[in-house]
Amino acid sequence: MGKSVYSIVLDDKVVERIDELAYRSGTNRSGLINSILAEHTGCVTPEMRMREIFALVEQALEPRFLPQPQPSGSVLLVKTALRYRYKPTVKYSVELFRSFSGCVGRLKVALRSQSAVLNELCGEFFAYWAGLEKLLTAPFYEGGVPCGVMPNGYTRDFFAAESNTLTDEDIADGITAYIRCFDMALSACVEAGSIKSAAARCEELYREYLAADKKIL
Repeated sequence: MGKSVYSIVLDDKVVERIDELAYRSGTNRSGLINSILAEHTGCVTPEMRMREIFALVEQALEPRFLPQPQPSGSVLLVKTALRYRYKPTVKYSVELFRSFSGCVGRLKVALRSQSAVLNELCGEFFAYWAGLEKLLTAPFYEGGVPCGVMPNGYTRDFFAAESNTLTDEDIADGITAYIRCFDMALSACVEAGSIKSAAARCEELYREYLAADKKIL
């Protein structure tokens, strides 16, 4: 759904009220007006779809993953704690793109810990996981597997597995399945104390993830 610039005339008091509501909703004036008009005319906007998808993801991830304040309407943030001393947190940030086809979104995983030992262990896991993804999913991606290791974190893009139109449920199910798989594998590595000890379990989890019927990968 494209966007264009239009000029409209509004009462100052209406604009003031709209700005207040937009601030409370975490959006801007144009975004709120667009949402109000879309609902009034029965038009589904990308922003409306994002809200529905995020609601489905949050519901599916409960109770292990705790929702966090959303930095924007296109980003969902949840966190969970590792079974490790001091319970360090792992944040999963999901950004959705407006097209809902091709590359539909991006996941960023970030670890927060003061433990050098844990940071090193998780860094080894991220590197192993990237290698595992490239090994098992390379046939699905012509330009290379869309994943990457970053300092104390990991990134992964989600692509439509087919050219068919994706429903909100298709996107939510695919994202949820990957986050669960990743989190279980990371937890297995931390609990085992080494990636070598957890490698077999991690690969088993990833193959189970791939075997499930999903519209995005």
